[in-house]
Amino acid sequence: MGVIDLFGKSSSLCVERPKPSINCCSFEGKPRRSKSTFMVPPASSSSAAAVPVKEDGQQESVRSLTGDSFIRPHLRQLSAYQPILPFEVLSTRLGRKPEDIVKLDANENPYGPPPEVFEALGSMRFPYIYPDPESRRLRAALAEDSGVEAEHILVGCGADELIDLIMRCVLEPGDKILDCPPTFTMYEFDAAVNAALVVKVPRNPDFSLDVKRIFEVVEQEKPKCIFLTSPNNPDGSIIDDETLLKILGLPVLVVLDEAYIEFAGIESKMKWVKKYENLIVLRTFSKRAALAGLRVGYGAFPLSIIEFLWRAKQPYNVSVAAELAACAALQNPVYLENVKVALVQERERLFKLLKEVPFLNPYPSYSNFILCEVTSGRDAKKLKEDLAKTGVMIRHYSNKELAGYVRVSVGKPEHTDALMESLKGLY
Repeated sequence: MGVIDLFGKSSSLCVERPKPSINCCSFEGKPRRSKSTFMVPPASSSSAAAVPVKEDGQQESVRSLTGDSFIRPHLRQLSAYQPILPFEVLSTRLGRKPEDIVKLDANENPYGPPPEVFEALGSMRFPYIYPDPESRRLRAALAEDSGVEAEHILVGCGADELIDLIMRCVLEPGDKILDCPPTFTMYEFDAAVNAALVVKVPRNPDFSLDVKRIFEVVEQEKPKCIFLTSPNNPDGSIIDDETLLKILGLPVLVVLDEAYIEFAGIESKMKWVKKYENLIVLRTFSKRAALAGLRVGYGAFPLSIIEFLWRAKQPYNVSVAAELAACAALQNPVYLENVKVALVQERERLFKLLKEVPFLNPYPSYSNFILCEVTSGRDAKKLKEDLAKTGVMIRHYSNKELAGYVRVSVGKPEHTDALMESLKGLY
């Protein structure tokens, strides 16, 4: 990671060369140097004439190069992440207007953000100026909202960016992370991007963590960090304090993803980062404040860790619009609370109705979605496809752990009614 400066005079890795008689890339007669740039002296006319013409074989070798030969080998084998399709694409594929599609496949908040968000975006004054690289206004608002000092908080372009940033700062190629499937697949995906290895400890049949096996694997495999989600996506189960404390006693970095914590009726663990040096807690505005399209996530970090994430993060990662919207959403906590209550109430109603479907076995959830086992010989993928034909979108998974399951997001009462009407048409 040193700097190779062909002029010499570098404080890092340096190859000495005589100073050229003609300055290169100079302003006011002084050569400029960049710490991440190879600086090569320009050739004089006499030296240029002395450069031999390439042999035909060499020219053919250059012509035979393909772009993918420059890509890191492990990325050539990477499978792309499979995101949920947006309204515009679904509308074209299904031949329906966006407003005629019941979208219950991505755990989005159907009520939308508080009215203050639209007002803030409509009166945005400086979209042509780069955003605050430290998101100071938003971090101050989050400190007031969470009770955690701003110095512990880092904001990202969605919590997904922070997951990747953590891995880039923590993992060397070949390092291991511990994953507990079925869970959010972004952890495994980002580990692959960062050339890390994934050690899996599958969850118990009730989707609880296999704590005994986690301890064994940490001892055997020496993973550097473990990613936990509470409530867990896709089943909606939570991690109790006793279990979390046991895992925090292990010599691993614990990244606790609380994307859905508002729906669980329990307190966030953000304040714990001031006590536990090996704990990071991630949150998002996508679910609580319905800002999924603007990408705003945040995390609470020990001060000994956050220092290095500040150094490594992109400087303008949270847009002007995103920060304005997030700050505006926090100005109306009554709206956010009312929407949360409405979704939790509808979750309970949806759960009872799904239990009445003869080929579905729903799992109790602390989140804004419900996982259902598809029974009675029904094919889960076909069920998803049949519902899509009626304009109702639910989530099906291709991985083996969840091949026989579907996940249904909690929507408005009218969305539940449309789903149940479509389901009744299938039995």
